[in-house]
Amino acid sequence: MMMKKMMQERNSDIDGVNMMDRVAKLASQKAVVIFSKSSCGMCHAIKRLFYELGVAPAIYEVDEVSRGKEIEWCLMKLGCNPSVPAVFIGGQFVGAANTVMTLHLNGSLKKMLRDAGALWL
Repeated sequence: MMMKKMMQERNSDIDGVNMMDRVAKLASQKAVVIFSKSSCGMCHAIKRLFYELGVAPAIYEVDEVSRGKEIEWCLMKLGCNPSVPAVFIGGQFVGAANTVMTLHLNGSLKKMLRDAGALWL
């Protein structure tokens, strides 16, 4: 019973907004959204990849935003372990660095970006 109460408290924002809903809303505000940490080398590499592809993603540095720890918890609940970098394309969770790099190397990342409206060429 105590654990259930803690989970509810952890999932709720001050104004009653569910944190998972908040992450989903942030993730769908732009064609590409990356949750990152300013001190994370792999996060930097993933952001650089998207910039070099000509994409301007929305970046949320979870170590610099309010409720960042709770956002990280939600990302881990979505299956992102470690919690960052977490990449969303077209509002859909794509994955962490390994998944993104695999998609890039097999050529399917560009198609996903075109389909989401992040790339025009």
